[in-house]
Amino acid sequence: MPDFDASHLTAPFVKRLVTAQFPRWADLPITPAAPQGWDNRTFRLGERLSVRLPSAAGYVPQVEKEHRWLPFLARHLPLPIPTPIALGRPGEGYPFAWSVYGWLDGSPVGVARPADLASFARELAAFLTALQRVEATSGPPAGAHSFFRGAPLATYDAETRRACVALDGDIDAARALGVWEAGLNAAWTGRDVWFHGDVAVNNLLAREGRLVGVLDFGCSGVGDPACDLAIAWTLFEGESRAVFRQALGLDDDTWVRGRAWALWKALITLEASRSGAGDEETRRVLAELLA
Repeated sequence: MPDFDASHLTAPFVKRLVTAQFPRWADLPITPAAPQGWDNRTFRLGERLSVRLPSAAGYVPQVEKEHRWLPFLARHLPLPIPTPIALGRPGEGYPFAWSVYGWLDGSPVGVARPADLASFARELAAFLTALQRVEATSGPPAGAHSFFRGAPLATYDAETRRACVALDGDIDAARALGVWEAGLNAAWTGRDVWFHGDVAVNNLLAREGRLVGVLDFGCSGVGDPACDLAIAWTLFEGESRAVFRQALGLDDDTWVRGRAWALWKALITLEASRSGAGDEETRRVLAELLA
C-alpha cells in the first residue's frame, strides 16, 4: 500500500475529495477539528458531519472495521459513539479509504477537564462495563488492526525494556521494570471481551462536566480489557482513580496489567520526546505510575 504525507490533509484538499465523491455535500464548509489525533485527521463537515482520514497506511484497516462494527456496538452502549455515514475511496491523490461520520457534540476532556472527576470516573466506568458486556464471540480478535491493544503485554516487552534502558538515570528504571514485569506476570485468563483500545482524554467528550460521547474506536477489538485502564493514571488521581477501579469491579491482576499498559505508553512517549522540550504531562503520569 502506498505511503502518504499527512501534511497534505488540509481543509482545501479534503474539500476536493468530498466534492468529487459526495457532491451532495459539496457546499458544506470544512474545518479542521481540534485537537487533532495521530492515527487519523478529522475535519468537521457542515454542522452534522465529520470526515476522518487515516494519516498512514498502517491505520487503514481500522476504516473497514469501524464501518462494520460501530453500528453494532452503538445499539448496546449507553452513550453516543461515531456513526458511519459514508465510506470514501482513494482519490485526488489520497491513496486510502476514508470515512464520513455523524458529528458528536461535546468538548474533548483534554481541553475541558471535568471539575468532578469522581462522578466522571463513574460515568466512564459505566460505559466501559457496558462495552465489555456486548456479545463478543464474533468480534475482531486483538491484533495488528488494534496495534495489539487487547493482546498480551508481552507484545511490547522488548520495546518497553529498551525504553527503560534509554531512560535510565532520567527515571527510576528499576522501579519501572518492576511495574512492567508485574503486569507480564498477571496474565489474562478471563473471557475475551470488547475493548476500546484508546481511552484517552481527547477521545472522551464532555458537556457541563458529564461524559456525553466516546470517539475513535480504531484500536477496538476483542481481548483483554486491561488496555482501557490507562486513563486511571492519565486523567484520574486519588479519589477518582479509586472510584474508577471500584466502579469497574476489577480484579487485582487486571489492574496490574492496566498499570503496565499505561507505563508502556508513557515510557515510549517520553523516550520519543526526550530530545526536544520534554513532556511535563508524561512525566507526571510516570511519577504516578512509579509511586
